[in-house]
This record gives sequence, structure tokens and C-alpha cells, in this order.
Amino acid sequence: MQIVEKSGEGLSRVYGVTVPLADLTERLEARIAEITPTLSIKGFRPGKVPPAHVKRMFGKSLMSEVVEQAINETTQKVFEDNNIRPAGDPDLKPEGDIQAVVDGKADLSFELAVEIMPEFEPADMSKVSLTRPVYEPSDAEVDEAVAELAKQNRTYEPRKGKSTKAKDGDMVVIDFVGRVDGEAFEGGSATDTELVLGSGQFIPGFEEQLVGAKPGDEVLVKVSFPEQYQAAHLAGKAAEFTTTVKEVKAPVDSEANDELAQRLGLEGLDKLKELLKANLESQYAGASRFKLKRALLDVLDEKHDFPLPPKMVEAEFGQIWAQVQQDKEAGSLPPEDAEKSDETLQTEYRKIAERRVRLGLVLAEIGRVNQVQVTDQELAEAMRAEAMRYGPQAQQIFDFFRQNAQAQAQLRAPIFEDKVVDLILGQAQVSDEKVSKEDLMKEDDMPAGYGA
Repeated sequence: MQIVEKSGEGLSRVYGVTVPLADLTERLEARIAEITPTLSIKGFRPGKVPPAHVKRMFGKSLMSEVVEQAINETTQKVFEDNNIRPAGDPDLKPEGDIQAVVDGKADLSFELAVEIMPEFEPADMSKVSLTRPVYEPSDAEVDEAVAELAKQNRTYEPRKGKSTKAKDGDMVVIDFVGRVDGEAFEGGSATDTELVLGSGQFIPGFEEQLVGAKPGDEVLVKVSFPEQYQAAHLAGKAAEFTTTVKEVKAPVDSEANDELAQRLGLEGLDKLKELLKANLESQYAGASRFKLKRALLDVLDEKHDFPLPPKMVEAEFGQIWAQVQQDKEAGSLPPEDAEKSDETLQTEYRKIAERRVRLGLVLAEIGRVNQVQVTDQELAEAMRAEAMRYGPQAQQIFDFFRQNAQAQAQLRAPIFEDKVVDLILGQAQVSDEKVSKEDLMKEDDMPAGYGA
């Protein structure tokens, strides 16, 4: 085997690799000897097939296996002998006629091009000072959260008084029969349906026509199904619903008391307030960590300057630009981007791609040096948490993650990043600063030059 370095500029390396035909032939003979005892071929006793016959029948396919194995082994040897940490999959370019190699008539020669990870020394984070914004929820906020919860758990009681006409926000109990072109359609009829007027539960225009109706009224509701309605045979069609109003109920807000808490499965109002306060604290703690992490990433970006693997940057930029194009076609670009030319946007988003790659490499290097690992238990917990988001399909999703290494890698990456961030924050000088709720929750701009 012969390995020659052809070029080595920046982070790019190109090697010429040659595996002599004699080596390939020796590997092929060994492979034939390995499989011959397992073969059962008509005309020969099991395990007694002559190697020459095996070679005639399977030689080319076995040589293809040998060539592939030789490429993998020599590529790994190039990395090990030259102490290379590849920044991505290498590019292989065959030299000569590869078919002649498979036919056993030529040496295996190929060019191996690879981008390597940059060498750099991570900054000393013990000398970095960071400020963590903190905010504690007030008693008034907790009371406000309790009041909102009471509102969400309102009940409905029959409307009484001089007027029993339905108002926006009331619940009506109705029977209805829907018709298109005078014919009742499947799924267009129901009885004892509870509908809160103004909730948007029914198709546009339906609920508004029941405002002012009284118990016992029959209302002919005329609407048109949306053009994008899920039932294609009804999309865009005009319909009439003969609707009988059976009851009109007015909303009654629940009181913030022990009874409300008990209805929610808690001991009493104090326990409910305790739980809501903990939820608010968790929400604000998450926002606080986000701000602190953002400040840390800004410092890491500022303190590290080294060459970036071009292919990594291009891959990151490609993902970003694809999303930008998708948003552009959907008309959902941020206002500050909508008026910019593609050239300007590409310049700005390429800087974002470079920042992401640089920070990814810095975090990865700090994690590698400090032997940060994502444990099997941490990964399993993340898989379970993600699967639970899919309700009845949870087991199916969990099995998918268990059997898919790439999907596991996507879950492992943010866990690894958070562990490295925690490691760095443990080394840095972090001080807390009390801020207002508005300052904690407001969005920060990207650093100058990085676009929106």
C-alpha cells in the first residue's frame, strides 16, 4: 500500500492512495477461503466446492467487497497515520479504470480529499465575567395567573332574566341538519351539540348567525365552506343548516377559591398558588438561562478566530438559505429582510452560518477536552420525552428513535451542548442582576453584521 500527500493547504488535505493488485488478490483469496465451507452448490458436496469454481461464479462480486473494504481501511489508515480529525466525510476520486480493478487486472488507485478540523486553543473561561438577568414573580402575578385559570375553567348556566337571547360568549345547545344543493350530507347533522358563540369552533359565519336566538328558535344558517376545507367534496360550496336552539347558557366565571383548586385535583387554593408560582419561576428561569447562554455564545464568538472548514460552512448556509427561500415564497420573511436583495441576504446569512459553525466547533472542542459525554440514560430520557409528545403514537416514535442512529444524534446534540454550556458557566464568573419582567422577556437583536 502506498500513501502520498499531494497537497495540504489550509484545512484541505489531498492524498494519493494505491493498493497493489497483489494485495487485492490476496484479500480475494482469503475471502473465497472464508465463504467456501458455507456454500452449497449443485454438483458439489457441501463445503467441497473448489475455490477456482467459487472464483468463477462469485469472483467479481467478492472483489467489489474487497475493494470497498480496502478503501475503508486505507482511508482510516490515512487518518490515523497523519493524526487527522476529519471535519466531514472525505471525497474519493478513483484514478484509472475501476472496472479493471474489479476484474482483477489493475491496482486500486484513488485520490482522497478531506477537510480537517481546525486546531485552536479554547479561551480561558475562568477570566470571563457574565451577568445573569433574574426576575422573581410577584404575588400580584400569581393572583393574576389564578384569575386567568378560573376564567379558563368557567361554567355555563341557563340564561335568566328579561332576555334569554344568546350573546357572544354564551353557550348554545343545538340540533342541526346541514344541506348542500338541498340534499343532506354525511357529517352535517348532530343533536345536543354544545357551541360557545365566538369560539371559532364551527365554519366561519355559522356562530354569528345564532347571536340573538332564544331557546326554541329555529334558525336557517347560511354559510359557505372554505376553499381549503378538509373535505374536498364540500370545499367552497354553499350550505344551509336548519338549526334548532334548545338551550342558551351564560358563562359563569369560577371563583378563585378552594373549590376551584379541588376541581383541578389539588388540596386547596394555597397549593394552587404554590404550583402556579413554581410554573412562573420555571418560565422566568428558562428565559434567564436563555439570556445568559446567549451572552456566553457572544463571548465565545468574540474570543475565537480560526479558519472554518468551507464545506461545513456551506452546508450550514445551505440549510439557512433554503429556509429563507421557503419563507420568501410564503411571504413570511421578517419585515427587515423583505426589502433586501438576495445578494445582501446571502451576505448576512452567510455570517450567521459562519458564527454557528465557529460556535459549534468551540463547544465541541471544549466538550472533547473535558470528556463531556451524553449517557445512555440521558439519551433514553430524551427519546421518551420526545415520544410522549405524540400521544397514542408514543411507542412507535420511541421505537423509531431506538432504531435510527441519525435521529438519536439529533437528540444527543442539544443535550451535549447544554452540558458543555453548564461546564463553561461553572468556570466563568457569573453574577446575578435583578431586572424587570419586560427586560427579561424581550427579544434581543443579533450582534451587528449578523442580520435579523
